Amino acid sequence: MLDTAPLFTPLTLGALKLKNRLVMAPLTRLRTGDEGVPGPLLADYYSQRASLGMIVAEGTWPTLEGRTWYGQPGIANREQIEGWKKVTEAVHERGGVIVLQLMHGGRVSHPEITGTGRTVSASDVPLDGPVRVKSGKVVPPAPQGLSAAEVKSVIDDFVQAAKNAIAAGMDGVQLHGANGYLIHQFFAPTTNKRSDAYGGSPKKRARFAIEVTQAVSEAIGADRVGVRLSPEHDVQGVIEADREATMATYAEYALAVEKEGLAFLDVIYRDPSSDLVQKIRNESGCGLVLNNGFDTVTTVEEALKIVAAGYADAVGVGRAALANPDLAKRWREGLELNEPVQSTFYAKGAEGYTDYPFYEQK
Repeated sequence: MLDTAPLFTPLTLGALKLKNRLVMAPLTRLRTGDEGVPGPLLADYYSQRASLGMIVAEGTWPTLEGRTWYGQPGIANREQIEGWKKVTEAVHERGGVIVLQLMHGGRVSHPEITGTGRTVSASDVPLDGPVRVKSGKVVPPAPQGLSAAEVKSVIDDFVQAAKNAIAAGMDGVQLHGANGYLIHQFFAPTTNKRSDAYGGSPKKRARFAIEVTQAVSEAIGADRVGVRLSPEHDVQGVIEADREATMATYAEYALAVEKEGLAFLDVIYRDPSSDLVQKIRNESGCGLVLNNGFDTVTTVEEALKIVAAGYADAVGVGRAALANPDLAKRWREGLELNEPVQSTFYAKGAEGYTDYPFYEQK
């Protein structure tokens, strides 16, 4: 039997006390309707998974203009805060730790979805691909590049959302700086064509992410803040093909946040031992959660390798956590796993969401 003990030692990440080193990755599930209000179904779903060391709840919009899909939750108004409060209470009752991912989609949206008549990004570079609106898939119009004043306003939106998350009982927040969404759009030269203080060099392309991180850290305490990054992930048209420039950009970010004392960074990268990943880790001084990407399902063997070899402090787990509410028990005891059903990932209701059985129920 595989010795999984390294995955089941406690871990402290800033103010966050994890009972094991398995972190539920933020997984889009689209179960909150057009108003983005979490209901009892979300409380059930997340509390089922409270035995994991930490839950990073799905990407949640800080402001309506940041909404990416219908069915995505928000954290911008009182009703949404109250909905999330029931989720956090349910998770905490089962001894879990939960943080909320704050996600502004930027250009990965449509004016119909944002409700503001536009989408925004670092620059007016259009998304090369469709998005889904009520009538089906459509190609969105080019985004509007944010003015310097609007950049400050978006930062304020992130700050207010973080305060709202803490008011809802979250143990912390994770800023989504990965996977082609707004913060990542500022990082990459393919989507950031600016020539002002927020673009034109690695240092300037990192500035928006740095300022968001600093402002949120000041608002709720850096020891409750994590950030997700995906350098060289090359997704949704956000391409980082120049290794030297990419290293320089993320080094600027890592060095800046080292002064903040963040709880953790959560990095998506195909090779855990990569010099890029380890440079970000070493220069940031943060605890590291690592996930090897969407193309590979994280197995217990891969998770153990990441932690036991010292590539990261904890491992992010997506589909296995989605399909196995008791994943920690199953991996610790070598038990058979449920298989995820992809056709229900973005469905409505409990099917493929809260009806995956615990091992004892099989």
